[in-house]
Amino acid sequence: MAVDTPKWVKNAVIYGVYPRNHSADGTFMDIFSDLERIKSLYTDVLWLMPVYPIGIVDRQGTLGNPYAVRNYRAVNPELGDPRALKMVIDKAHYLDMKVIIDIVYNHTSKDSVLFTEHPEWFLKDPKGEFFTKVPDRTDVYDLDYRSSDLWEYQIETLEQWAEFGVDGFRCDLASLVPLDFWLAARERLKRKSDREILWIAGSIEKSFVKYIRDRGYKAYSDPELHEAFDLTCDYDGFEYITDYFHGKRPLRDYLNYLHIQETLYPENAAKLRFLEDYRTPRAADFIRSRDSLLNWLVFYTLLPGATLVYTGQEIGAETTPSLYEKGPINLEDADVELMSFMQKVLGLAKDIKAGCDKFSVEEPAEGIIKLTWRSNNVAYVALLNMANKYGEIHIDGLRQAEVCLGNADDLRVFPMERMPFILKTLIV
Repeated sequence: MAVDTPKWVKNAVIYGVYPRNHSADGTFMDIFSDLERIKSLYTDVLWLMPVYPIGIVDRQGTLGNPYAVRNYRAVNPELGDPRALKMVIDKAHYLDMKVIIDIVYNHTSKDSVLFTEHPEWFLKDPKGEFFTKVPDRTDVYDLDYRSSDLWEYQIETLEQWAEFGVDGFRCDLASLVPLDFWLAARERLKRKSDREILWIAGSIEKSFVKYIRDRGYKAYSDPELHEAFDLTCDYDGFEYITDYFHGKRPLRDYLNYLHIQETLYPENAAKLRFLEDYRTPRAADFIRSRDSLLNWLVFYTLLPGATLVYTGQEIGAETTPSLYEKGPINLEDADVELMSFMQKVLGLAKDIKAGCDKFSVEEPAEGIIKLTWRSNNVAYVALLNMANKYGEIHIDGLRQAEVCLGNADDLRVFPMERMPFILKTLIV
C-alpha cells in the first residue's frame, strides 16, 4: 500500500458515471443536475469514465469505445465543453465530493494525437507493424513506455488535469503500464499539487494477468500495484463471484480469497468492491430474486475497502449499457424502495467501517454468511441469506444486540427469508 494513502479510503463510497449514458442527452450538464441525488448516496468520490474525444479509425460500434482515446488533453464535444466539465467539478466540490477521471495509458485510438505526432512512442511487432497486446482491441495501438519522452508527456497531462481541478485518477489497465511509471507520476503530482490526489488502479483479473504473461508481456498483479495505488479494483476476486453465479464453484471460494487478500496483499491495502460496473452485467439482472439482491447489496457494501455504486445500480437498472452505443439510464423508472434501501445500507456501512478495524467472515450454513466488524468495545454482525434459502438459523451470543437493519423478533433465531440483518452488540 502506498504509504500516504488517505485513511478515509477504507470506507469511501465511489459513484461511477458513464457520461454518455447517464441521461438521454448524455452531457456534463445532466450530471451537474444530478449531483445532489448522487451525493445523497453518501458518495465521497464521483468517478467519470473517459471524457475525451473518441477515435474514428476502426471505431467499434456506432459511437465508439470511450477507452479508445483520441486526445488525452481534450474533452469530447458530444459531452460538452471544458467549462461544463469544470462546472461539474466545482459543484461536486461544493457538495463535498471529490472528482476522479479515467486515464487510459496502455493504448490510444489509431488516429490519436500521439500516434499522429509521435508514432515512435508505440509498440511495433518484429515486422515493424503497430499492434496491441490484446488482439480483440482492433481500434487501438499500444504505447511503448521505453521512451522517456512519453513518460514526460503523460505525467504532464496528469498535472494539467490536476490543475483543472480533478482530484485523482482511475487508471485503466494499470497492470499493463510499467509500475515505475505510476510511482514516478504519483511522486511528481504529490510534489506539485497542494491537494490530495487519489489513485485507483483499473487492475485486471488473475486469468488476464496470466494470459498477458503467457504472451511474453509484463503484467502486474494487484499486490504489486498497491505500491503505487490507493485502491485496486476487485476483479481478481470477482472472478469467484462470477463462477458462483454460473454454478462453477461455491461461494466459500470467494470468502477464502478474501482471507488471501487480507494476508498476502500489503498490510492495510484497500480494494474497490463492486457488484457491477461497466464490464459486468447488471446486478439486478443476474440476481433475479429481490430478497437475494438485497442480501448481496449488504454483503458487498460491508466488505473491507471502498464501495462502488455504478450509475443506475441504485435504481435497479437491469440493462447493461453498451460501451459503443447509446443506452441511457432512466431515473423516471427508478426503483424508489431499492434506492432508499441502498442509501440506508451505504450510510450504515460507512459508519461501521470507519469505527471498526477488525473484519471476519464465515459461512455458518451453506449460502448463509455471517460478517463481523469489531473495534475495542463494539461489534457489528451481519447475517445474510445469499442463496435465497428458507428456514431458520440459530446464532448464539446476540441477546443484548441492537438491530440496525432487519426485523428480528428473537435475537437467537433468525428467519432466513427475512434477512438481511445487521446487529450491533457491545463487547464486554
